[in-house]
Amino acid sequence: MIAVVSTLGMTVVLGGCGATGSSDVTLRLVAADYGDSAANSSQKYWDKLARAYEAQHSGVKIDVTVYSWNDVDRKVKDMVAAGKAPDLAQIGSYADYAAAGKLYEAGDLLSIPVQADFPSQLAEAGQWNHAQYGIPFAASTRVLFYNKTLFSEAGITTPPTTWTELAADAKALKANGVKYPYALPLGPEEAQAETMQWLLSGGSGYTDDTGTYTINSSQNVDTLTWLKDELVGKGLTGPTAPGRLNRATAFAAFADGQVGMVNGHPTLIQQAEKKGVKFGTVAMPARAGQSTSTASMGVADWMAAFKQNGHADQVGDFLDYVYSEKNVLSFSREYGLLPVTTSASQAMTDSTQPQDKQLRPFLEQLPTSELYPAGKTSWAAISADIKKQIGTAVTSTGNPTTVLTRLQAEAALADSRTRTG
Repeated sequence: MIAVVSTLGMTVVLGGCGATGSSDVTLRLVAADYGDSAANSSQKYWDKLARAYEAQHSGVKIDVTVYSWNDVDRKVKDMVAAGKAPDLAQIGSYADYAAAGKLYEAGDLLSIPVQADFPSQLAEAGQWNHAQYGIPFAASTRVLFYNKTLFSEAGITTPPTTWTELAADAKALKANGVKYPYALPLGPEEAQAETMQWLLSGGSGYTDDTGTYTINSSQNVDTLTWLKDELVGKGLTGPTAPGRLNRATAFAAFADGQVGMVNGHPTLIQQAEKKGVKFGTVAMPARAGQSTSTASMGVADWMAAFKQNGHADQVGDFLDYVYSEKNVLSFSREYGLLPVTTSASQAMTDSTQPQDKQLRPFLEQLPTSELYPAGKTSWAAISADIKKQIGTAVTSTGNPTTVLTRLQAEAALADSRTRTG
């Protein structure tokens, strides 16, 4: 998941907004919370959008339930299993629902101009079995954030470009009393993202060029072994065990001036600036001997439309509204995320607004970034397994080879079941 820093764990229902009286159709949308406080909960974004849409469509009511990213995928899974699928779900994966025949294709819902407005990279990432079922909703890329003040106080003059330099900087930060020299969030909130960025910077990833899982590749084993021995084992990742440190907590600590370095996405810009933190960003450092990372990491969250309740015409019309340039820009600017449409991306590129200028380095990385294997039906389960298990690989008693081999076996079995099922 992308830009989630929700610490609320709340559930919000936005019903009955807009036009009053009975409605011919009620569309139920389950969405994720991208806010970091009650003041900017996604409730406010969806509330405003729902009211505006209903004011123009008296026969349609939009009921939106917002969950934290810790809960939203599980909630939707439970709803579908109970035969109570929402009309729309804005979640982290879609392929398993597409394979089960539960989703509309994007082409059955969206107008041609809206569907054509998605960059090919994101549209293709939303495909299962060569048809697009996942509609990109938000995107981000990742860079290394560093606290300029803490660096200066520790005598560090330039940000790291290699793992060796990162470890040396973390050592200097620790010696100067920094609580989290490098924050390594491998907790259940979004461990799959932190892990993937490190695997990419180590020259590998979750899959190879053909889409086959390579979770336990020798490069990946080396990457986690380095993390265990050179960062975690030397006490350079802070007082909280990586497996119990969530991304939201790491970001909050960075905004509080307690973190020297953390791998982050655009949302962290707003958090840090609100607290007056002086920070810089650089590409994620690479394995020693490499000057840059092998690939940048991109993340997309997805909108999925379920067939169960029908309402294809109303769902399609509502989605056309959601993906208008104005609304895409509004969401992206509110939460510091990258637009998922070409028109909104161009508008952000051409903009002179300071907040848009800050996002351009992230936006420039998106076309060449590597995304999760979201089109694999096994990815949702494997992602969940990574969240549960990967933190144990870097503990003092952990074994990276054992953990990655177990995850690889689970992934291979899941793929085999998909082919034979």
